[in-house]
Amino acid sequence: MDLDVFVSTHRAEWDRLEALLNRRRRLTGAEVDELVSLYQRAATHLSVIRSSAPDPRITGRLSQLVARARSKVTGTRKASWQDIARFLVQGFPAAVYRARRWWVPTALLSVAVGILLSWWIATHPEVQAAFGTDADLREMTRPGGEYENYYSSHPAASFAAQVWTNNARAAAMCLILGVFLGLPVIWILFENMLNLGAGFGLMTDAGRLDVFLGLVLPHGLIELTAVFVAAGTGIRLGWTVIDPGPRTRRAALAEEGRAALGMAVGLALVLFVAGAIEGFVTPSGLPTWARVGIGVVVELAFLAYVWVLGGRAVRAGETGDVEEAGRSAAAPTAA
Repeated sequence: MDLDVFVSTHRAEWDRLEALLNRRRRLTGAEVDELVSLYQRAATHLSVIRSSAPDPRITGRLSQLVARARSKVTGTRKASWQDIARFLVQGFPAAVYRARRWWVPTALLSVAVGILLSWWIATHPEVQAAFGTDADLREMTRPGGEYENYYSSHPAASFAAQVWTNNARAAAMCLILGVFLGLPVIWILFENMLNLGAGFGLMTDAGRLDVFLGLVLPHGLIELTAVFVAAGTGIRLGWTVIDPGPRTRRAALAEEGRAALGMAVGLALVLFVAGAIEGFVTPSGLPTWARVGIGVVVELAFLAYVWVLGGRAVRAGETGDVEEAGRSAAAPTAA
């Protein structure tokens, strides 16, 4: 395609569209029809230029025109309680359900790696020496030591807020960095499993694994599930870069990226629950069975939420993407 000829042919339409957008008075019915027609044509022109002869200057001007025209045609829309309800009942669980083929294997593989690391640390004194001296390890694992006092070392509210912030940041990093072919996500997962495996291994060697499980399971089940969901979604986003399927790479990344962004908001809410459990339930005086029972109930409730509501929403056509009105304008491309 000869870009100069294409621009010369359609420049008058773009100028007219810009003039209509800049008009301060209310448009007549005929002008509104003309605006819609010019907007649709400009969207097509933008797609043609992007696919055949990308030029930053022309693409920038057309992108701005199409965005302004789209806003003018569709109007602005404010989020409502219905939007929040739809997100919680359909959008978020559907996005998690759709990603299950990525995050479930990620969870199983990560748990297997964590178990292997725990066994390795528990059975190899030379590996334990990397975590500290014998005196340091005894201080960490003894009754009333660092592992037990960690969960009650700060006021519950501030501790829960700190835990929530740290976990939400880790989940967001998994989702955002996934676009780099998923490699940073794998490293983040390994670090998490190494930290968890170290605790399991050291407490197992000290003969206090039951105590450690009683401290970790109440909040750890839902917390790790959220991290696995974020990691699996991040890896899927990275795979989209490699294999976008029948979609263009740009369209595939846009769709999966929007779903990942929504998932980040939903997982922040899930991790808020995990942080509240870690701040208020884990260090509480409840018996171990009660604390672990709370964690199991919360975990099962989340899985049921995803499989029941999410599965139903997906079968109804929900993808976890934003509503069509909130997506970028798309038009057929031409060579």
